[in-house]
Amino acid sequence: MCIMTEETQERCGPQWSQLYDIAGAQEGHFTSVQAADAGYSPQLLAKYLKNGRIVRLRRGIYRLVHFPPGDHEDLVVISLWSERVGVFSHETALALHHLSDVLSAKVHLTVPSDWRARRLRVPSGTLLHFADLTDDDRNWAGAVVVTSPARTVIDCADAHVSPEIVRQAVAEGVHRGIFTEAMVESAVEYLQAFGQDE
Repeated sequence: MCIMTEETQERCGPQWSQLYDIAGAQEGHFTSVQAADAGYSPQLLAKYLKNGRIVRLRRGIYRLVHFPPGDHEDLVVISLWSERVGVFSHETALALHHLSDVLSAKVHLTVPSDWRARRLRVPSGTLLHFADLTDDDRNWAGAVVVTSPARTVIDCADAHVSPEIVRQAVAEGVHRGIFTEAMVESAVEYLQAFGQDE
């Protein structure tokens, strides 16, 4: 947000470098709110849409056309839809952490518990989970936030994901030194119920 003073008067118009920096950290994507903070009015965004400088992906979410494609563009759009409070979790997080070769048909996103009361238009192919995560439960995977490896494995066990997938994730995490069995004790107990302890 630009505050008009004599010193900033010349800089209070649209700031392309600021918008580019925002989009650059999000694989070329930005929201209308972020654009407004960089000095871009809805009318200017409409002009950029018309001349092909940006494309609209969802309501309030845009992409710079000439920005190089990223590895997780689909996830970035979902993250922006969630106002950047959603955290990728469960099977999606397993894949992002390379703890399993599972390819989930849905994108799993954990949002705060109080979002249960919201009327949401959830992006197609996205499955929401509701939980209040701590900072220790979060990691970055490129441009998106993902549950920590230990939290991911525990969430998968709690959600009764296939024991074979959980077993693979526990074994991989322990082997790579990402976590210990003690850190994912509830997942190990879940496997023991199927006779698949580590």
